[in-house]
Amino acid sequence: MSRAAAGPVRGDGAESVRDMFSRIAPTYDLLNTVLSLGLDERWRREAAAEAVAGGARAVLDVATGTGKLAFAVKRACPTCAVTGVDFAAPMLELARQAAARRGLDVAFVEADGTALPFPSGSFDAVTIGYGLRNFADVDRGLREFRRVLRPGGRLVVLEFPPPPRGVLGRAFGFYFERVLPFVGGVVSGRRGAYEYLPRSVKAFLDPEGLRSRMAEAGFAGVYYRLQTGGVSAVHVGVAA
Repeated sequence: MSRAAAGPVRGDGAESVRDMFSRIAPTYDLLNTVLSLGLDERWRREAAAEAVAGGARAVLDVATGTGKLAFAVKRACPTCAVTGVDFAAPMLELARQAAARRGLDVAFVEADGTALPFPSGSFDAVTIGYGLRNFADVDRGLREFRRVLRPGGRLVVLEFPPPPRGVLGRAFGFYFERVLPFVGGVVSGRRGAYEYLPRSVKAFLDPEGLRSRMAEAGFAGVYYRLQTGGVSAVHVGVAA
């Protein structure tokens, strides 16, 4: 499901978004697994495979949250140097604890995804899972990802598109707008955070729109693949 934000969605200030994700950090992973029916793990594995397919050695996971996508990348490429960044400190603390429990050598840095503290061309791949829609300026974030990638490096974006049409889309919309906020609120005590999720998804780009924005930001050969009937989507582009 959603992960820690790296910037605000329209109408929500950066500080309020940071505070929201910080407050739900203790129950975040449990809720993500339950509310996605366990599918989020498969979606991340597919994204991690895309990230390392080009022979990556240094990978940056932006809006890493509790580190799940960073861990998936490390498992897909044990020899890769993997770094996760997020601007919510409580999420990063949980990520560090999880890395230690799993015996995974992943570095975590507190940073804003639109102003990354790394030199240009530092990474072979950049990943972001369910965090790009939280950026106040998506284009600025994409350009920053392009900056820290070496030429030929890969950007892999996992995101929830707006609900698909048809029966599946209606069922997904009902689940997202009614069931998820209720369950999330009961478990976390923060219903507002789980009302924010469907609001941010509805406001975000559709897969074609995101593909175009990635191309405009300097990524070549951008393609995407829908996951689980369009509930999730993985976009891939190469830094030109």
